[in-house]
Amino acid sequence: MTEVFVIRNQLGHFWGKSKAWVDGRDPRAVVRVKHQDEGINTLFELSAKDVGLRGEVVAADLGPKGEPLLEVSDIPLPTPPEAAEDPAPGADSDAATAPDETQQDA
Repeated sequence: MTEVFVIRNQLGHFWGKSKAWVDGRDPRAVVRVKHQDEGINTLFELSAKDVGLRGEVVAADLGPKGEPLLEVSDIPLPTPPEAAEDPAPGADSDAATAPDETQQDA
């Protein structure tokens, strides 16, 4: 078999084995299926959860190591919401939530 199918979204990211979008730098992390209809079924399930998804099932040739040859996306992966909310380690998180002391003296 010299061809597999992968799922690519409108940003050029690929559906990964970790059930998250990956940029294609590590082809081992990309979900690949032998049959196009398997990919279509997975894409249908993904688009049912994300109505803004514009994806496609594309054929990918396999390289000498058996990994799909993919074009890496230039668009950065979105930051997960929980990672964006966490303050940086060592950051003073109380400063943003501390009440203004001038108002307490009144």
